[in-house]
Amino acid sequence: MTWLNQTMVSEFILLGFSNLGELQVLLFIVFLLIYMLTVMGNFLIILLTKIIIIIIIPMYFFLRNLSFAELGFVSCIIPKMLVNLHSKEKTISLSGCRTQMYFAFFFGATECFILIVMAYDRFVAICHPLRYTVIMNSWLCAWLLIVVWSAGLPFAIINSTWLFTFPFCKSNVVTHFYCDFPPVFQLACGNTSTFELFSIIGTFIVILFPFSLILVSYIHIISTIFRMPTTEGRRKAFSTCSSHVTAVTLFYGTAGLNYVQPRSSYSPESKYLLSVSYIVITPMLNPIIYSLRNREVKGALWRFFGRKKY
Repeated sequence: MTWLNQTMVSEFILLGFSNLGELQVLLFIVFLLIYMLTVMGNFLIILLTKIIIIIIIPMYFFLRNLSFAELGFVSCIIPKMLVNLHSKEKTISLSGCRTQMYFAFFFGATECFILIVMAYDRFVAICHPLRYTVIMNSWLCAWLLIVVWSAGLPFAIINSTWLFTFPFCKSNVVTHFYCDFPPVFQLACGNTSTFELFSIIGTFIVILFPFSLILVSYIHIISTIFRMPTTEGRRKAFSTCSSHVTAVTLFYGTAGLNYVQPRSSYSPESKYLLSVSYIVITPMLNPIIYSLRNREVKGALWRFFGRKKY
């Protein structure tokens, strides 16, 4: 194939759910409703944590930022997916694809790092309760959030920029419903070995390394909880971690399977299912998880609607 043919690609076709025929209408309705619930749920969490932040609980600074990251993540993917489900032409320009990939990388990585910070907060609260207010002061919380929102930038910029320096000569059909890294990378030509090595390292830094730190934190937390003298103390300690553990399990369980599995094991059907799980379902469930299993959030909800108590 000539160099001219290699660089003729000016847009991608997002294959996505195009083989489902009339079921795309049903998917459009379902995903639209889920997206609306996700946006409303996360906005509500942001408002409620603003109420809680008045009494200065660091965990809710981080929860508020987690909702911001989830809103950005779903909003850079789902609206375009809805447009494609509703239209016959399922195309996206190269610049649009690069932009979508950048924001998906950025908000996804930010969410990973926020979950680490939330795990550290729970570690300090349970393992060092007497020093909690000293360690988790407003200065440290602010710097942690600066680091969290900055950490994903290099990975997002390098990956989304470097990938699009390669010519796309194999096809312009992306076997996904958005510009995810693996299916777009498979269309690239040229010597991509260095870039592939970088992407593997990036996956480790953004997914596996944070998960390892969270796992280590919870090993210490569980060890501390089992050494508590009373059953009531252990129950309360587990209760303060339950929402975060559930969110981590949902996020890393689906995202990890999606990005850490060998490329040879990819199949469009499994890819779509896993992607829908962590792009569509998990951001919708997180506000429910944190509101139903958290006393302060439920209290803020009642105050928001003008009740004195719940």
